[in-house]
Amino acid sequence: MSKKRNQSLVQLFLFIGIIIFLNILGSFFFGKLDLTEEKRFTLTQPTRQLLTDLDDVVYIKVLLDGELPAGIKRLQNSTLEMLDDFRSYSGYIEYEFENPSEGSTSEINARRKELAKDNIYPNNLRVKSADETRELIFYTYAVLNYKGRSLPLNLVDKEGGVLSDNDINTSISLLEYKLANAIQKLKANSKPVVAFTTGHGELSALQTADIRQSLRNYYDLGVFNLDSAYVIPQEVRVLVVARPRSAFNEKHKFLIDQYIMNGGNVIWLIDKLAVNLDSMYRTRDYVPLDYDLNLEDQLFKYGARIQPNLVLDLQCSQIPLVVDQQGTQDMFNWYYHPVITPSSQHPIVKNMDAVNLYFPSKIDTVRTKTPVKKTVLLESSEFTREQFSPVRLNFEILRYKPEPDKFNKKGLPMAVLLEGEFPSLFDGRVSDGMTAMLSQINQPFKGKSEPTKQLVVADGDIIKNLINPDTKEPIPLGLNRYSGYTFANKAFLVNAIEYMLDSRGIIEARAKDVKLRLLNTVKAQAEQSKWQLINILLPLLFLILFGLFYNWNRKRKYAG
Repeated sequence: MSKKRNQSLVQLFLFIGIIIFLNILGSFFFGKLDLTEEKRFTLTQPTRQLLTDLDDVVYIKVLLDGELPAGIKRLQNSTLEMLDDFRSYSGYIEYEFENPSEGSTSEINARRKELAKDNIYPNNLRVKSADETRELIFYTYAVLNYKGRSLPLNLVDKEGGVLSDNDINTSISLLEYKLANAIQKLKANSKPVVAFTTGHGELSALQTADIRQSLRNYYDLGVFNLDSAYVIPQEVRVLVVARPRSAFNEKHKFLIDQYIMNGGNVIWLIDKLAVNLDSMYRTRDYVPLDYDLNLEDQLFKYGARIQPNLVLDLQCSQIPLVVDQQGTQDMFNWYYHPVITPSSQHPIVKNMDAVNLYFPSKIDTVRTKTPVKKTVLLESSEFTREQFSPVRLNFEILRYKPEPDKFNKKGLPMAVLLEGEFPSLFDGRVSDGMTAMLSQINQPFKGKSEPTKQLVVADGDIIKNLINPDTKEPIPLGLNRYSGYTFANKAFLVNAIEYMLDSRGIIEARAKDVKLRLLNTVKAQAEQSKWQLINILLPLLFLILFGLFYNWNRKRKYAG
């Protein structure tokens, strides 16, 4: 008997020793098995590398605690899981969850006022119960701190409006990208420069105030007048040409060309035809003319051609029109304002909400003599038609029901991303003046670019925010003044800039999917009894079988 007891003690100590050894071994090695179809719990390689390279603490205060709606509670849990994943790759990740609406009334108001300085505002939700209707106020932000720098981050990927299950699901899909992108920005020693061209009737600072405000936390913003320069410095990482109205001369085109040849990124937001809704309201018939921007040859050389036409789409936003002499207004689908739901899997637009365009044109991609990859980011629906210039525009088109056989085109490109090595427009035709410009800055002419990126959008108003006529304050970019819905125009442009400047590949995480698997309520109700029996009886059956086996084995072992 003593021998058996000693043998049991040896086995116990051996088991404890193995457990201790495995724990020590586990502290040096990390691994996990992700069995989800979409690899939800596996960080992308660029994110893992970013976390491994951290050399100081990233402290994350998550303002997502307290009483929360069910969907936001799911976002809270997913954020906690994601931060735990981050911390498993780097001990420098520290976080805490905080409820900004906790404390006395004066403390809450003071805290909200302080958060508002960083453009952090709460969400309001009216919750109805059997006894009362109350207002639930909650935040969906995180504030990241690193080496004395801080950055606010909205964890919800929606510009405004009521949050649906799909909105929450999309926000969960983007958690890794948003957090990693914010850490990458905090790590940068200086902010990249994004500059807007001036001197050609481009949109004013007030007309682009909303996107500038969104970019200001992450980038240094500036304006660049091509008249007063011999070169566009490479400190300008992205050059934005926002809806020009007058022609670019050869000197200006040469400056942009050589900027691209030296690795600069350009976003072209171009209106091909001179038309807008206000001009149509003022006249019975309107014939839009072409804008003479003198950019056709340059864009063609880089691989894109904007057609002198207008794209009409049955998937569109609405406008109000007076329908009787009493001034009564009704809302009508306005085919010249397409609503584009991105179908591309490209990281710039994947998981993104719809974009509203205004009198856009079609973009053709053309062959270049150097390798340039062309990716269509925004394209029309399957119910589309084209009108080529010259065309007479009026509101008579709304008097009649649209004929489907006339809207028989689909997938017309209106935003194209160009990536690769671009040929110079001026290869073989550099003038003496251009040579003199280059010699003054001691820069040689380049006939082929370094690998870089350009975005061409055949709608200049995609970046334009409206202005409140009473307060003269900018209205959020993408907000439709008639429907009150906020489209993803700003998200599209911000994503494009981030893609152009993402040298580490962090944006790869933006392409991840987290599928929303909804319960089949009909099937659940039909099979309710079966699953209740399985959940109750099956564990009891296993317990009885285990007890019988244990007693049989014990009797057999100690029978002698």
